[in-house]
Amino acid sequence: MSGGEKQRVGIARALASRPDLIICDEPVSALDVSVQAAVINLLLEIQQLFGSSMIFIAHDLSVVRFFSDDIAVMYLGQIVETGPAEAIYAPPYHPYTEALLSAVPIADPDAEQKEIRLAGNVPSALSPPPGCRFHTRCPRRDMLPEGGRICEEEIPPWQESGKGHRILCHIPIKDLMTIEPVVHTATT
Repeated sequence: MSGGEKQRVGIARALASRPDLIICDEPVSALDVSVQAAVINLLLEIQQLFGSSMIFIAHDLSVVRFFSDDIAVMYLGQIVETGPAEAIYAPPYHPYTEALLSAVPIADPDAEQKEIRLAGNVPSALSPPPGCRFHTRCPRRDMLPEGGRICEEEIPPWQESGKGHRILCHIPIKDLMTIEPVVHTATT
């Protein structure tokens, strides 16, 4: 069987008992784009037909955007940003969300997209760094006094940016809002 067929069989098995909640862990990560679209459309149809709730786990934020009402972004097992889907894709962003969004391909040829490459190795999830878990790779630490020393020592506070959008970061929301969007289009 092809990868798409295997995914469809897995989905069919999971849905045979008509569950109220379906957890989809990277359901389209190994598939080409056309098969991804078919599987996602199938999941959306099933969700509407059976009224099931779905938790969709993925690294590809373009797929997540298409599929989700609410999003939680995690880094090393800790939620760093959460809110309605439309809020996650517009500034302010957590620096990790910003890096993930910079990797999403944009179909608009007139759009200008920032490319953010994270430096350093990913720390161990079994022994995460103290303070902010993202501090060892954060490209925005220099926005804070002393090069972000607080990030190394203290767990950041949750900050509200409005409409249920929350960011776990030491950088104040007003400063995060000054960062240019990851994607510039004629409308942004």
